[in-house]
Amino acid sequence: MSLPSTDLTGRTALVTGAGAGIGRAIARAYGAAGATVVVTDINAESAETVAEEVRAAGGKAWSTTLDVTDPQAHIDLVAEIESREGALHIACNNAGLTAPPVSIGDMSIEQWNKVRTVDLDGTFYGMRAQAPAMVRAGGGVIVSISSIAGDRGLRGMAPYSASKHGVNGLTKTLAMEYGDKNVRAVSVGPAYIATGLEQSLPPEVRDSLPGLHALGRMGRPEEVGSVVAFLSSDAASFMSGSYIPVDGGYLAD
Repeated sequence: MSLPSTDLTGRTALVTGAGAGIGRAIARAYGAAGATVVVTDINAESAETVAEEVRAAGGKAWSTTLDVTDPQAHIDLVAEIESREGALHIACNNAGLTAPPVSIGDMSIEQWNKVRTVDLDGTFYGMRAQAPAMVRAGGGVIVSISSIAGDRGLRGMAPYSASKHGVNGLTKTLAMEYGDKNVRAVSVGPAYIATGLEQSLPPEVRDSLPGLHALGRMGRPEEVGSVVAFLSSDAASFMSGSYIPVDGGYLAD
């Protein structure tokens, strides 16, 4: 018996927020698996740098700017992908941000809206444009990046945790609505990943992060990218509506 393949050759994969960190690793993983990667980021230079990395490794990629908080921008991007590549088969809604910790009673409406509009609204706008395109393509998969905060609360991180819970809810709903159209939806929940941003934290906070995981270390972006590539492939063809932690055992406690 042959096993389903993780090869993505012949498929077009869109990644949002792909200019750095986890998004960069996802784009590179898609490229290594054979997909044509559409690398998007609000920073055009960062997006093109990652697209160049994919091409330098032997993959196929092009880049474009995307503000995920603009609903029309998602629709326009999907139309461009269909025009250039013929179809959209895979999308990873990765773009997101956090804000300095603030308790709910002290949080400004501006801070709440800033996180929510990117992390939750941006994912919804992406799904809204991507799912119909995948129906037109005869099927596809949407992977959205959630977080361990999509499973539980984090002190001072109300808009982030609420948004990531919402991403999981959107994923489950999309899976139910589009499953009979051969469109899958899954969400991935990373724990603390060493992207370099942790260097801006106070030393005592940064030093505490590895010990929060059962494996005793932070994750690497590539460890998230490889899981996302697997979930986007035929090897995961019966997985839909699932929330998959990539957390080094963080949630095991």
